[in-house]
Amino acid sequence: MTTEEHYIDALDEAHEVIPFTYSIASYGADYPIDSLVKRINNSDILVPTFEREDDLANDVDAFQREYVWPRSKADRFIESLLLGLPVPGIFLVKEDTGRLLVLDGHQRLYTLQSYYNGIIHGREYQLAGIQERFIGRTYKDLDVEDRRRLDDSIMHATVVRQEEPSQDWSSIYSIFERLNTGGISLQPQEIRMALYHGPFSALLRELNMVQEWRDLIGPVSKRLKDVELILRFFALLYYHSSYKSPMKDFLNRYMAANKTLEKQTSEELRSIFLKTTHMIQAALGDGAFRPERAVNAALVDALMVGVGTTISAGRPNPDKLAKARDQLLADDGFVDAISTGTSQKPKVDFRIANAITAIR
Repeated sequence: MTTEEHYIDALDEAHEVIPFTYSIASYGADYPIDSLVKRINNSDILVPTFEREDDLANDVDAFQREYVWPRSKADRFIESLLLGLPVPGIFLVKEDTGRLLVLDGHQRLYTLQSYYNGIIHGREYQLAGIQERFIGRTYKDLDVEDRRRLDDSIMHATVVRQEEPSQDWSSIYSIFERLNTGGISLQPQEIRMALYHGPFSALLRELNMVQEWRDLIGPVSKRLKDVELILRFFALLYYHSSYKSPMKDFLNRYMAANKTLEKQTSEELRSIFLKTTHMIQAALGDGAFRPERAVNAALVDALMVGVGTTISAGRPNPDKLAKARDQLLADDGFVDAISTGTSQKPKVDFRIANAITAIR
């Protein structure tokens, strides 16, 4: 474990289970290999990206990130298709735009795209370590019959669409958790930023780099734990009265609902975030969210929502904030609510209500 993985404590929603039964429509589709590659190059098929969030509509290079196959495995995969052998299928989800998002099969699709385009990891893609007649062949160098056989080879896809619940893609989220084979265990916020990409996710990225927020939180999290704290602030600020556990599903629903900033505008969210972080940093300093050494996510919830509520009501009181924090941390019930089982509804309700009361 690295220091970075430990510096934000009590983000326990990664272990939660969303207790739903889903209604999912799925169908099979057989794609010729050359058609798949064309769709990838045209961004009609997209792979989620977890290290940074861009507008995926213009991010063909997203296929290169998270690629972990060794060349030997990639070359044998291409060889299987050249020999006419069947290969494993892929899972796709159809977005409202009609584009297809890759749930499982990224390694195979990137390998195909690289071979057809002739470049892999910045080098010419020539086959090696396989049957002698294919060694050294790029796609363009293949015999006409071999190229035709590769082009016409079929890869089966299972295309899924969530019907119920209809508003949040929670089943697609769950499929992602179960099908992820990219070599890393994805964190909840990494999956959200991929599935619910759009103006809201871009705003979260922007706000995460605000200097006063960075002073309060510390180093940028490679696993997006700091971005998740901002999402939690907005979700609890506006909807804490209707909170239901698990936290994972609560955040999924809010991020899906505000994906295009229809619930709250970018101006509204940016304003309340900047005012809240400024007031906390000015009144409490860089250690505001650290009852011990690590940033405590549940304490972030409480103080951010408490301060944000007073600002929204037009009654900010920075002079009272230090005393209010001390009082909260002296209360055994509050300490329990930020220490264990922090996503349980009674504890979320307790710490948010008590923070709002103490700070106003």
